[in-house]
Amino acid sequence: MTDIAASRVRRIGKRTFDFERTVAVMAVINRTPDSFYDKGATFALDRAVAAALTAADDGADWVDIGGVPFGRGPVVTVEEEIARVIPVVEAIAAASTVVISVDTNVAAVAERAIAAGASVINDTSGLWDPRMVEVIAASDANLVLTHSVGQPRAEKPRPEYGDVVVEVIAFLRDRVGRAVAGGVPLERLIVDPGHDLNKNTVHSLELTRRFEEFVAIGLPTLAAVSNKDFIGESIDREQGQRLAGSLAAATVCIVKGARIIRMHDVRASVDAVRMTEAILGMRQPVHAIHNTHPELNV
Repeated sequence: MTDIAASRVRRIGKRTFDFERTVAVMAVINRTPDSFYDKGATFALDRAVAAALTAADDGADWVDIGGVPFGRGPVVTVEEEIARVIPVVEAIAAASTVVISVDTNVAAVAERAIAAGASVINDTSGLWDPRMVEVIAASDANLVLTHSVGQPRAEKPRPEYGDVVVEVIAFLRDRVGRAVAGGVPLERLIVDPGHDLNKNTVHSLELTRRFEEFVAIGLPTLAAVSNKDFIGESIDREQGQRLAGSLAAATVCIVKGARIIRMHDVRASVDAVRMTEAILGMRQPVHAIHNTHPELNV
């Protein structure tokens, strides 16, 4: 399909984003006992809700609620995923205007989440569930289309690509075409090249290096780089020691056109994003008084 010219101004949930001038920070909230990052620290309902509201207070534009890890692990039934996710969505929607997204590849979960107050479905499976497009089309929700291959949570083959960027772009264009054909407007689609999802470290570095090629598809582009293994392997840092590397990767993606970044460390990420926006001329400084006092202008 040809390049897309979707509007860069979007009403998502209760907020409006001008992606020409704004980078949205998406905070990660895992309601799982086996998250690769927090190891279940926000599995309890009250902790998940508190973490989401704290993230909003710290400047996150939206929060991404996940009830099932991306990688292999114990089976989580649809009923259990709904039980984990929906109470969190309902509590956040009642207490905050922050955008709520739900990280799920199951259409039934997406449907319940949207009814509960979610305005974004973050489908990291690349439309594995054939009903996902139907559910999104019947709602006002935005949909994140992510590159990944194979059945969710199943053993994957060793990733091999001729040109990883070219192949990921082809995949994303195909999924955009499927979504539009199924009734989802372009103005409600977001793309994500899927760092580390069925990709090795060299592949993920190449995605970052050439991120502007994904942006050229013409849709708001999400970079989910926070604390991923390609960062740990690049700088030899274990989980829990990857903040600086995560901020560096996110900043490079922003400079190359990313307009949504999915991050764990919200306050540091918000500061890095706002500084990057200021450097790029996307926003004015909060204050601009340094060396402007009359006595100094001599």
